[in-house]
Amino acid sequence: MIRWLLLFVLIAAAAWWFFTPETPSPSFPTSVAGAGETTTAAVTVQGCALPALLAGGDGAAQSELPGAMSPFKVQGGALKPLAGFSVAARVLSRKEYGSGREADFSPLDLALGWGRMREDTVLSDLDITQSGRWYRYQWSGHPPIPPDEIVRSSANMHMIPSNNAIADALDAVEEDDQIRIDGWLVQVEATDGWRWRSSLRRDDSGAGACEVVYVCAVTR
Repeated sequence: MIRWLLLFVLIAAAAWWFFTPETPSPSFPTSVAGAGETTTAAVTVQGCALPALLAGGDGAAQSELPGAMSPFKVQGGALKPLAGFSVAARVLSRKEYGSGREADFSPLDLALGWGRMREDTVLSDLDITQSGRWYRYQWSGHPPIPPDEIVRSSANMHMIPSNNAIADALDAVEEDDQIRIDGWLVQVEATDGWRWRSSLRRDDSGAGACEVVYVCAVTR
């Protein structure tokens, strides 16, 4: 009889802990997908809190830092947060890198497109490539959309995974995937003084125009 009473008390205590509002629980970013697609949201990485999330399923959003944020400590240096960042886009191309100072922190670049740069009719008229940490596009004859719209609706982004689970999620991303990434735009500060700073604009092009993203969540 005593054993049954103790078992009842343990079950009641577990139920109270699980349902009480103060119980900690993992948070997930809002999913993004097209019709008929399945999404899987990555759990927020401990120590890598998500910024103010993008509302909606398309585009890039940048947010102010929530007060004073300490740099993220990584092997070989630190990452100084510059802004919160969320992007929901189509993967136009991906390129892995294993050499160069940048690769010490970011082993992967994703060329991402949103707005009309997600559309098959537009992308079929563009030749898209990546090399040397750059993203390039060409067309024959007339561009499928105005060139300045291409600049505003796509970008090459340097991905810095926040842990092994995020690295695996990024490794699984393929061209033409519809994905969402949440994290922080950062400046890499290596211990020897080398610096690598993210762009903070979506309408720039050329040297320094790429985003350097410390990735806290990946949704596919």
